[in-house]
This record gives sequence, C-alpha cells and structure tokens, in this order.
Amino acid sequence: METQSRRKFLGSCLVGTAIAAVAAALYPLYRYLAPSQSGTGTAKVTFAATEVPEGEAKFFEYAGSTGVVVRTKGGLIALSAVCTHLGCIVQWEKDKQDFLCPCHAGRYTPEGTVISGPPPRPLPKLPLTQAEGKIIIG
Repeated sequence: METQSRRKFLGSCLVGTAIAAVAAALYPLYRYLAPSQSGTGTAKVTFAATEVPEGEAKFFEYAGSTGVVVRTKGGLIALSAVCTHLGCIVQWEKDKQDFLCPCHAGRYTPEGTVISGPPPRPLPKLPLTQAEGKIIIG
C-alpha cells in the first residue's frame, strides 16, 4: 500500500513538471504572437527639462517601447532606445558621449547615427517639443 502511494506521488510530480515545462516553452511564443497591450501610440510623455542635464540621458517608456532623451551642446534629441540590429535596449555611456548596444557592441552617436558594429540603421527619432521648462515627447 505504501509503495502505491509513492508511485502516485511521483507520477503527480512528473505530470506537474511536464505541465510546467510545456507552459514555460509556450508562454514566450504567446507573448511574441499576441498583439501589443499598448494603446495607439498617441500618448505623450512629459517631464521637467531639468531632469536631463547637459551630457546626460533620460530613458522612458513611450508607445509600448523604450525611448531616450539626450541633451548635447547642440540641444535636446529624442530617440528610440531600441537597437536596430536585434532590438536590445541601448545604454548611454556618459564618459564616451555615445550609445552602446550591450548585445553585439553596436555604437551610436548622440544623434542616433551608427558609429560601429552590426546595426543596419540609425536609431529612429521621436517627436520632441520643449515648452515652459518641460520636455514633451509625442
């Protein structure tokens, strides 16, 4: 009687593990194929201009993706922070004053132009306006 309950327990554990493995394998496929939960992309992002000092960058969520604003000596630039190679999020390197894609070492200027690496296109620009001490994206 005791061995039969052990077998039942082990069988239940095996079934539970199999279900968890199938769910873990199918969930990324579902997330890839499911439509985006974000809206139409018309939402605006607003923050204070003082949040982006010269030579610095501020990352934010915009239209279901990640964006970045950089203040250079030439002014403010808003870009998509998604690398055009494989979709990784670029990082701002303050000491070098450029963007680095951590996936395959692609580099971009603060204006989004490709400097080196595998990215095929520059980072897309986002609409930016500045009024009354605020930065408005969108």
